[in-house]
Amino acid sequence: MWSLDQWLAYQTQAHPQAIDLGLERLSLVLERLQWRVPQVPIVTIAGTNGKGSVAAYCTAILTAAGHRVGTFTSPHLLDYRERIQINNRYVSSQELVSVFEKIEAARGEVSLTFFEYNTMAALLLFEAAKLDAWVLEVGMGGRLDAVNVVDPDVAVVTSIGLDHQEFLGTSLEAIAREKAGIFRRARPAVLGSTSVPQIIETIADSIGARLKRPGIEYRSTRQDAVWHYHGPRWDLPQLPPPALWGETQYDNAATAIAAVEEIDTRLGVSAAAVARGLRSARLVGRFQVIAPSAARRPTWILDVAHNPDAARVLARNLRALPAAGRTLGVCGILADKDSVGIVEQLRDCIDVWWFAPTDGARGFSGAALAQGVAAQLKGPGNVAAGIPEACRAACAAAGPTDRIVIFGSFHTVGPALEWLEANRFLQSPPLPEYTAAPCGT
Repeated sequence: MWSLDQWLAYQTQAHPQAIDLGLERLSLVLERLQWRVPQVPIVTIAGTNGKGSVAAYCTAILTAAGHRVGTFTSPHLLDYRERIQINNRYVSSQELVSVFEKIEAARGEVSLTFFEYNTMAALLLFEAAKLDAWVLEVGMGGRLDAVNVVDPDVAVVTSIGLDHQEFLGTSLEAIAREKAGIFRRARPAVLGSTSVPQIIETIADSIGARLKRPGIEYRSTRQDAVWHYHGPRWDLPQLPPPALWGETQYDNAATAIAAVEEIDTRLGVSAAAVARGLRSARLVGRFQVIAPSAARRPTWILDVAHNPDAARVLARNLRALPAAGRTLGVCGILADKDSVGIVEQLRDCIDVWWFAPTDGARGFSGAALAQGVAAQLKGPGNVAAGIPEACRAACAAAGPTDRIVIFGSFHTVGPALEWLEANRFLQSPPLPEYTAAPCGT
């Protein structure tokens, strides 16, 4: 029997292409497994930025209402099991090994990508756990993403930006077409932004999806420390600020509420549960602020911002939370990303830079990254041999009033979190494993 690590290593090499969009392979293997979608509400979330935050709020609100929720997200930062959670707990390694063995026995000659194994494992484990609701985050695009093999009861598109152009198209309209592929006839299609291409609405109208747009079908307003959500069925005044930091989180939270509102008649979610969920939502690596635990230690901020739109939000958040001292940047970006556009958004926010390599087939050396963005820098730039080395150098250079911002990729924030934990800057015990017996057993 293989261990979980052996299975994951095998899956990275099992298909000729790391990314190969399409639903045919997954559908065929699920059919062989005689898998059927359980009759529970399913929320599917696509978008260039904001997917993880909206998924976190949906999960937190439904959990606060007393419902058993399966949450599928990607990629992970430290532990593969971050991707598949049941009741905010990790699925055990043994459960994953068992379900991978089941998939392998059924797939026969069908070759699956790493993400397809991942998605199929989540679907099978959620079905077995007999949950009350599923929250599924699209990996890339929408129309041909493995998650789209499931028909959602509520489809959410958080935002449209330029990312993954080699797979989704080179224009905002082409990318919007792909993301709108998760819409379904006669079912709600929630938008998280007013700045989306018109083609989104055109597609929704053509298939008969019920559009739910901010400022039209739902809206939110703020007054001092509280805010107000108003939708077709819910009127929720005096909501607390979202637990995740940053102005954009009010929009993400409102989008999540708009999605959950659509399944309230099937599950039941009180206004008190919405408020508790907003306060309890957690998401690692999205403007995550780690305050110093001892004197003469800097503040750390981690953000996976990996495209210019996300970098623009990060810059806005940094300006809204100014530091008494300098801001030092640790940056690692994949080779297929718009590194110039990312750095350009943050050039006025960072005083000193350390560029570090990212790993994997799409990795980019620190030296190549530094050379490519040199014209965008206002402060000095340094090249580090790795993320840990960059963190160590930035920490050594930082004073107690300085802050260190780590950004650019999951491949950057993940190793940084490992370094911070190893050096006792961060105490974050892993989630417990899911061990509760399924309902009805």
